[in-house]
Amino acid sequence: MNRDRSLSADGLMALLADCEDVWDTPDRSGDPVDILDHGLQVAAVLADRYPHDEELQVAGLLHDIGHHLVPGDEAEHGENAAEAVRGLLGSRVARLVALHIPAKRYLAAADQEHAAGLSPESARTLTLQGGPMTPEEQAAFKADPDFSAALALRRADDAGKVVGLRVAGLEHWRPRVERVAAVHAGPSASS
Repeated sequence: MNRDRSLSADGLMALLADCEDVWDTPDRSGDPVDILDHGLQVAAVLADRYPHDEELQVAGLLHDIGHHLVPGDEAEHGENAAEAVRGLLGSRVARLVALHIPAKRYLAAADQEHAAGLSPESARTLTLQGGPMTPEEQAAFKADPDFSAALALRRADDAGKVVGLRVAGLEHWRPRVERVAAVHAGPSASS
C-alpha cells in the first residue's frame, strides 16, 4: 500500500468521514465507539492537554485509520495509517501514528495501573502487537525523541472510547489538518 503520495487534505478528510460506523474489529466486538468517533475524542483530549501541538492533535485524529485501510490487521494498523499519511502530513505525524502501538506496549510494561485500565479490546490486541515491552525495548523506546508525545497520544487513545461523548465534529479539524499539511509541504506548496 503506497497511499501517501496521492492523499490530499480533502482525501484525508473523506477517508476520516468514511470511518463513521467502521469499527476496529470487523465484527464490532472491539472498542465501543467507531473509528471516527474515537479519533475525534482522542484529538479533543490532545487539543485540551497540548493546545500548541497541532501535529500531535492531528496524529490523534487519524491514528486508527489503519483499521479501515487494512481491516483485521491489528499488529500493523499503526504502520498502515502512518504510511498512508506520511506524504501529506510529514514524518513526525506519521511517526506518532505508528508509535501509538509501541507506546501501548511500553505502558503495559512500565505502568501496571495503566495496563490494568486497558479496554478489553486493547488488552486482547496487546498480545498480537508483541505484548509488554522487555526492559531492553523500554530503554530503547525511552530514548526516542518522540517518546513523550507518543505516550501522550497513547493515554489519549485509551481515554477516547466513551460512548455518547459529544466533541467537535470532523469539520472542526479541517483547518488543523490543512495547516499541518501546508507546513509539511513547505514554501513550494504556495508557489
